[in-house]
Amino acid sequence: MKSSSPRPATAPDRRPLEHVLVLVPTYNEHENLPLIVQRLRSSVPDADIMVLDDNSPDGTGKIADELAAADSRVRVMHREDKEGLGKAYLAGFAWGLEHGYDALVEIDADGSHPPEVLPDMLAAAADADLVIGSRWVPGGKVVNWPLQRELLSRGANLYTRALLGMPVGDATAGYRVYRASTVRTIGLQGIASQGYCFQVDLTWQTLRAGLSIVEVPITFVEREIGDSKMSRDIMLESLTKISGWGIQHRWGQLRSLAGRAGGRSS
Repeated sequence: MKSSSPRPATAPDRRPLEHVLVLVPTYNEHENLPLIVQRLRSSVPDADIMVLDDNSPDGTGKIADELAAADSRVRVMHREDKEGLGKAYLAGFAWGLEHGYDALVEIDADGSHPPEVLPDMLAAAADADLVIGSRWVPGGKVVNWPLQRELLSRGANLYTRALLGMPVGDATAGYRVYRASTVRTIGLQGIASQGYCFQVDLTWQTLRAGLSIVEVPITFVEREIGDSKMSRDIMLESLTKISGWGIQHRWGQLRSLAGRAGGRSS
């Protein structure tokens, strides 16, 4: 377990996480959804599950409704259009905050994120503001990934750490536990990122707010059913936005250094 803990500006919220909402965004996941819901119910039986379906044409929304009808802890948010991962999670965060949940969990519907590790991640959140299920810390690994995909992910995280100076091994990871207080602190307005970039954006904002991050190692297993949502547009957005944030961050550091040097010489 790896911890990144800057000094918080205010005392952190460490209330027990009694009410947990697991957010499962879906688009064409009709085969995977019942499997992931079953694994979640076994792993965290006291948590509630919210399926965020972006009007899947394959009938995922109908299956989600059937699961909710059979289990009072499963809920469904039907979204009219395919708007991307980031907007789906933001809608889920807003609903969770409105309904008084203590923790908000991000997890993929395709089974790549092991629900069996979620109890450990929730336990880690007792002393952290954000917990990331990480592939790129000691003990973490990926299964069934081609070398090119692994190099892309490792390279993206290395680039992000170098440019933003974030002490996080897997800033692009999509398996996460946010304390509700963390989401309230960083806010939901002004976040327009999608895909990997959305995850980096929220990681960056969490650290800039002086909040703590803990990484719990996971074994990430490539999906066996359905198609990956990774696209050229998602990768381009990530490269463009992370580069922009990094340039702004480093330029701010240079200006600060120049200001201090000027102050000493005057």
